[in-house]
Amino acid sequence: MCSHKRCRVEEQHQDQGTATRPEEDAIGSVKDAQIKTCPPHTGFIGGLCFTCGKNQDEEDFTGVPFGYISEGLRLSTLEMDRLSGSEVKNLLRERKLVLILDLDHTLINSTSLHDISAAEMDLGIQYAASKNDPNISLFTLQGMHMLTKLRPFVRKFLEEASNMFRMYIYTMGDKAYAIEIAKLLDPGNVYFDSKVISNSDCTQQHQKGLDVVLGADSLAVILDDTKKVWQKHKENLILMERYHYFAASCRHSGQSLSELMQDERESDGALATILDVLKRIHTIFFDLGVETALSSRDVRPVIKRVRQEVLQGCKLVFSRVFPSDCRPQHQIMWKMAEQLGAVCCSEVDPSVTHVVAVHAGTEKARWAVKHKTFLLHPRWIEACNYGWHRQPEEDFPVPGLKEDKGKEKVAENVHL
Repeated sequence: MCSHKRCRVEEQHQDQGTATRPEEDAIGSVKDAQIKTCPPHTGFIGGLCFTCGKNQDEEDFTGVPFGYISEGLRLSTLEMDRLSGSEVKNLLRERKLVLILDLDHTLINSTSLHDISAAEMDLGIQYAASKNDPNISLFTLQGMHMLTKLRPFVRKFLEEASNMFRMYIYTMGDKAYAIEIAKLLDPGNVYFDSKVISNSDCTQQHQKGLDVVLGADSLAVILDDTKKVWQKHKENLILMERYHYFAASCRHSGQSLSELMQDERESDGALATILDVLKRIHTIFFDLGVETALSSRDVRPVIKRVRQEVLQGCKLVFSRVFPSDCRPQHQIMWKMAEQLGAVCCSEVDPSVTHVVAVHAGTEKARWAVKHKTFLLHPRWIEACNYGWHRQPEEDFPVPGLKEDKGKEKVAENVHL
């Protein structure tokens, strides 16, 4: 006769009509302590195998840490694969993908109380934050001596994204900080539950990885402002424009948004823009991939496809943008334009649609003026990259243009 706990777990696994969350399934594995025999060990919690009770120190077991699900939990590769397989089935049944969300500079901006600038003090930033008024999205983290500003539109973003994705927080910050921010973003614990991953959960130093996320890499979309921490998952990544609200986070790039008494707009800021991108990715994955079995689909080519739509049909020539001793094809701006769907070349011809330059006096820039081809600054490509659509060319003029009496722009002469 089985114990009450064992019967309960068996009933849970036999009920095929009820989808369980992965963290519940993992904890269920811990409770299901007498059903399986070892070796192999399914996993350990608190240093003890949750199947046979042996001490981990006495066993040759590495496993993957899942401390964010339950403290001290480590799962074997086989058990992790089982749980991930179950999670994939649940996700596809619910028509959801996985969304990994960075915190700092992606959803929020935080600063130490000691780093508040004089201008911010004059504006009463610290006093406003002490009120913890959700209408201004500025908060004091009690006990941490920090202020946090939520990025505009973040609450609506999370609400709408939760209908399409199972969401995780994944930060290089420590656990206590991550949990406090999660409480601000999700006070009702509706979106994240225990899915808050911090630096102590990473399996590789200074790197984030999907190995601690239950589910398949083929279903994961990542939002992060830092590309280098996702070396193994670049194809899953949507790079976010950094949110710099406090002065301490943009000391080398002019005044902060707080000092300027400005902020991103709710209607067309970074999160509103990315929400539209996520909706398109979700639609293509579930509704436009009918020729492929749902279980075989991969979100990474979908991300690539949507990105390539941004500058599709554009042919770019760069003029004195890169160092003369470097191959332009290897430069970040060239690669970025190609990832956005543009064709890049070295010489002008009638098919060129845009000349990218930092000064209007170069030979190619003058060619663009003569042939009434778009002449614009490299910042246009960056804006297209973060905005996920072709930005108005007239908003990115090249220095060195002046207007003659006929109001037509001409280039000043400079040494080439």
